[in-house]
Amino acid sequence: MTQHPDLAVDIGGICLKNPVMTASGTFGYGLEFSDLVDLNALGAIVVKGLSLQPAAGNPPPRIVETACGMLNAIGLENIGIQTFLNDRLPKLAAYDTPVIVNTYAKTVEEYAELAARMDPVEQIAGMEINISCPNVKAGGVAFGVDPDAAATVVTAVRKKTTKPVIVKLSPNVSDIVCIAKTVEDCGADAVSLINTITGMAVDIHTRRPKLGNITGGLSGPAIKPVALRMVWQVAGAVNIPVIGIGGIMCAQDVLEFMIAGATAVQVGTANFVNPSVTTEIIDGLVAYMEQNRISRIADLVKTIAVD
Repeated sequence: MTQHPDLAVDIGGICLKNPVMTASGTFGYGLEFSDLVDLNALGAIVVKGLSLQPAAGNPPPRIVETACGMLNAIGLENIGIQTFLNDRLPKLAAYDTPVIVNTYAKTVEEYAELAARMDPVEQIAGMEINISCPNVKAGGVAFGVDPDAAATVVTAVRKKTTKPVIVKLSPNVSDIVCIAKTVEDCGADAVSLINTITGMAVDIHTRRPKLGNITGGLSGPAIKPVALRMVWQVAGAVNIPVIGIGGIMCAQDVLEFMIAGATAVQVGTANFVNPSVTTEIIDGLVAYMEQNRISRIADLVKTIAVD
């Protein structure tokens, strides 16, 4: 090919130079990786989940390595939305890469307030709503498990912002397609999936859980087949872009997700193993496209042949 392959994709009105995004909670606030990765090369930076007030997170131990992955029970520790807007975002704005802010809350009102605070901020390209959090007004059941609760959150957020809204879906449900269609109907511009799968690990010597929180979120290559299946199911049921997440370690993984139906992907656990993996993946995508004479990566989306 004489012309450089076109890696650009569109996620609910956010134009990405390529489909490789960072997954929330695995890339800090972006700046932590600036000496290790060319941030300008990324499709988008999704920052660590932010709440209205700073949060200390769970007691340690908070990370445990597992076969083909890791368990984390960080507890969404973060600096709070206002500190991020004041101190971190101005520095991120120096880069030519869209910044997407992941948010979480314990009430619908908090989700709405977070959206309202971010709406006038030009440097924020969009927001990703984590609905895997417990609804404190409904007995602690996660918003993302119940279609009605998910609908209430997305409707409230949609009323407070004109920015693109991505809803991050939990895999810990019986029917993820139902949740995806529900949030689409309520105004979501895209969905990202999957969030971590609930798991645990036991120390046979102390006979205690290895995590201070007892259970945590499983991520890494171990969950990739589950994520791939759910992305394929959701992409076939909604008309908004799907962002694939789960065990992506190389360009081949990205291509599998895109062929299954993802318009873009988020790289998470791999950042801990190899901090420069995102840019290596982008180079791998270019090489694949050149070898296979593919001019636009967007043309690969949802091309899986299922008889």
